[in-house]
Amino acid sequence: PAYVLGIDLGTTSVKAALLVGAEQGQVVAESCSREMQAYTSSLEAGPQGMEQDVRRIIRALNECLAALPQQQLQRVSHIGIAGQMHGIVFWKRDKGCKWTDSDSGLTFEPQEVSHLVTWQDTRCSPTFLSSLPLPQSHISLATGFGCATVYWYLKKSPGFLKSYDAAGTIHDYVVAMLCDLKKPLMSVQNAASWGYFNSRNKSWNTDILKESGFPIHLLPEVGDPGSIAGRTVSAWHGIPKGTNVGIALGDFQCSVYSCLTERTDAVLNISTSAQLSISMPLGFQPPDMPDPSSAVTYFPYFNGDYLAVAASLNGGNVLATFVDMVAQWTEELGLQVQESAIYTKIIKAALAQTNSKLSIHPTIFGERHVPEQLASVSNIAVSDLSLGHVTRALCRGIVENLCSMLPVQCLMETGVRRILGSGSALARNEVLRQEVERVFPFPVVYGKDVDAAMGAAMVM
Repeated sequence: PAYVLGIDLGTTSVKAALLVGAEQGQVVAESCSREMQAYTSSLEAGPQGMEQDVRRIIRALNECLAALPQQQLQRVSHIGIAGQMHGIVFWKRDKGCKWTDSDSGLTFEPQEVSHLVTWQDTRCSPTFLSSLPLPQSHISLATGFGCATVYWYLKKSPGFLKSYDAAGTIHDYVVAMLCDLKKPLMSVQNAASWGYFNSRNKSWNTDILKESGFPIHLLPEVGDPGSIAGRTVSAWHGIPKGTNVGIALGDFQCSVYSCLTERTDAVLNISTSAQLSISMPLGFQPPDMPDPSSAVTYFPYFNGDYLAVAASLNGGNVLATFVDMVAQWTEELGLQVQESAIYTKIIKAALAQTNSKLSIHPTIFGERHVPEQLASVSNIAVSDLSLGHVTRALCRGIVENLCSMLPVQCLMETGVRRILGSGSALARNEVLRQEVERVFPFPVVYGKDVDAAMGAAMVM
């Protein structure tokens, strides 16, 4: 049988899934996940920068594919690739990568490629963003968006941009390298996530950008999600040369695609960040101008459809920060505990505490509609200071924050009957799942840890 390979280049890990046709539809034959550990310091932006080393991301991708069975990779007919949205990576078109022979077949290694500036980057302050031209788009511009980052380099470090002649998201880069695209190709989903893109007519705001001196030669061409970007130029990890590669997709849209079957379903995705979304009616068009104070954004989906999304910057990354804090405290006390061991222990402790009066508003990373808002803890009682109480309250806070952005009343009014839970943080954390079921008065069904990779393969 032929296989379809789905890949998800997430914020903290790379995931791959091999799908094969069965009587009940496509099923996952094999899957694999590798932590990237790609964060690196930013020379230009300092502590506000949030960058990842592209070499480490591609190393994790190669490790992931090398772990999949060779005989199945040799029967792959299509490759679908999803990844973290909003971010930007720059490269030299004719020197983007170098193909080399390895134990698992031909692989490519990044060559003249910048760091990836991720969606978590905060170098563009509200003051800086307000100095930029107003986009003609239904999505408000925010820090971490590709076009905003280009403007930042243009104003703060113009020499940097002169070294490169191509740009895209990290997954656009991988597609461009696999297919040796002379000009990067980007899906409507990724283009909308960069800002300065009109989803209605599927075009960049070139006039607005040109006028302000934006280097528009860096903008990729844009195509429909689900279309083919090109074919592999080499036999990558044993996958035949000439294999169809789909245009790179948004990881969030692919997570939704992997599980959404009914328009009466809402999808709750908690990975590094978190999203709660519902399908908009067929034919829906977003407003011409965004409401900057609204917590809900309309994301382009597939076949011209849109999702109404409460996209929170605070998800599994909040728990990761908490674990990191506990690890630092123990180290300062002269003890050494592995972060993975802390994770296991805090979840176990929280499962033993079914209730906590402690109230944690966990927006430690702010939110796009209220960037200046930070986290807070209230209702602190002596009885609720154990690790279990705090972890339970933190998990509840993450879910309640999302629910405040797209309230239960709204879900009921749009006819939602069920919640579909996806994403790695939900898959691995039983306390989070319990809090989802406590906060939402709907039946909840959970997906797998490799939802976005599955979705990317299913689109193909």
